Amino acid sequence: MDNTPPRLGMVAGEASGDLLAGLLLAGLRERWPALQACGIGGPRMAAQGFESWWPHSKLSIFGYVDALLNIRELLSIRKQLGTRLIAQAPAAFIGVDAPDFNFGLEQRLREAGIRTVHFVCPSIWAWRAERVEKIKRSADHVLCLFPFEPEILRQHGIAATYVGHPLADAIPLQAPKAESRASLGLAPSDTVVALLPGSRRSEIRYIAEPFLRAAVLMQQQRPELRFIMPMAPGLRALIEPLVARLAPGLNLRLLDGRSHEALAACDITLVASGTATLEAALFKRPMVIAYRMHWLNWWRMKGRNYQPWVGLPNVLAREFLVPELIQDACTPAALAREALAWLAEPERYAAVQARFEQQHQMLRCNTAQKASDAIAQIIGQA
Repeated sequence: MDNTPPRLGMVAGEASGDLLAGLLLAGLRERWPALQACGIGGPRMAAQGFESWWPHSKLSIFGYVDALLNIRELLSIRKQLGTRLIAQAPAAFIGVDAPDFNFGLEQRLREAGIRTVHFVCPSIWAWRAERVEKIKRSADHVLCLFPFEPEILRQHGIAATYVGHPLADAIPLQAPKAESRASLGLAPSDTVVALLPGSRRSEIRYIAEPFLRAAVLMQQQRPELRFIMPMAPGLRALIEPLVARLAPGLNLRLLDGRSHEALAACDITLVASGTATLEAALFKRPMVIAYRMHWLNWWRMKGRNYQPWVGLPNVLAREFLVPELIQDACTPAALAREALAWLAEPERYAAVQARFEQQHQMLRCNTAQKASDAIAQIIGQA
C-alpha cells in the first residue's frame, strides 16, 4: 500500500460546489495531511489548502442564455485547465458538481489516463436522462449524495458509491437557534424570516425581486416580522439597490455570507431551489421553495422533468412536504401567502420539522470518511 500523499485535481463551481468540496477536502486531509489539490475552487476550498488557478465564480452561471454569453471564456478555461492537469498528472481528478463544465474535462483527462471521480450525481432521475451517457464516458466513479442514486447508475454500467451528504454531517441535528439569534442581534421572541434568493447573479436578477416584494406584503400583514438576507460574496452591490427601490421600509438586515446562521436563527425561509433547500431542511426550517429564470431557459427546460418535485426535501420525501412556486407561479402574493401559512399552522409546522429530522438522520453517515475511502480505492491507496 502506497501512503504517499496524493496530488489531486479538482473543480467546483459556485458557492454550493465550494461548500461540498471544502467539506470533502477536510475529510481527505484527515487521511492524507500533506495532500495537495489544485484546479478551480472557492474560499472554503482555499481554507483547506487548495491551490486555485481560477476562482469558482467563473463557473457561477445558470442556464443556456448565461452559458452562451460566457461560452468562449469557459471553453478557454477548460482547455487550459485540462492541458495543465495532464502535464502534472494528478493521482485523480474530482469534479464537484458543475456537470456541464466538468464532464467534458473529465472525459479528456480520462482519455489521457487520469482517474476521474464525479462528486454529486447529476439529477438524471429528475430530468435530462441523456446525461447518463456523458457520465459513462467521463467518470470512472460517481460519489452519490442520495441513497437511491447508485442503483440507477449501476443499471447503466457506472460504478458509484453512496456517501451521504456532507452537509448532514456538518449541520448539527439540533440547530443552534438561540446562539445564532444572539450573534445576529435578534431577540428570542422575534419572528424571523430568512430570504435566500440564491448565490448566482442571474438568481438575484430573477428571484430577489419577488422575494423582496413578498416580504413587504408579509410585513404589511405582520408588522412585527423581522427579515434577514444572507448574500454571497460580491452580490451586495447588486442587492442593495434592489432593496432601496423595492422595499425601503422593510425591517431587513443584509448579511455578508452567514447563511447557516440565518437558517439556524429564522422561523421560516423563502429559498431558491438548489442546495439551500436541503440546508434549510437540515436546519429543520419550514420553507417556501421558489425559482424563476430567463424565459428562454424556462422554455428549454419545461416539460423535460420526470417527476413533479423540484426542491430536494420534496424529492427525498417523494411528496410535496413544502410548497414550490416555480416561474410564473413565483409571485409576491403567492410567496407571502404560503410563507405566512407556516406561521399560522403550528401542527403542520411541527410535522414538517419531524420529517426533516428523518431526512437528516438518513443523510448523516460520515460523508468525508466514506468519500475518502472510495477515492483511496480508486487511486490504489486503500
